[in-house]
Amino acid sequence: MRRKWWMIPIGIVAITLFLFIGGNVVMYLWNWLLPGLFGWKLITFWQALALLVLCRILFGGIGGRHAHRGGWGRRRDWEKWKNMTPEERERMKQNWREHRGWCPPGRPESEPQA
Repeated sequence: MRRKWWMIPIGIVAITLFLFIGGNVVMYLWNWLLPGLFGWKLITFWQALALLVLCRILFGGIGGRHAHRGGWGRRRDWEKWKNMTPEERERMKQNWREHRGWCPPGRPESEPQA
């Protein structure tokens, strides 16, 4: 398998560009809206970048999108559930209870809804 070494510099440039654009967008929006509305102080680029990171941690989590993949809303999961035997379904329900500490509401007792 051939490695795609050229993706590393592109990734570094993309992350840098995203941080620069994101920080500037937050800074300009903050400085345009909040001082006029609430009398708050203007912020610098670095403060805006820190605010962007803080919002990501508080509201977006650290795990990224894959941490919240969605559940039974995916057709593939529904197809997998339909093809399970009752014993396999019960094992999956038990796995939900043991490892996640919860079960989807109304789903362990009945089949998932399409």
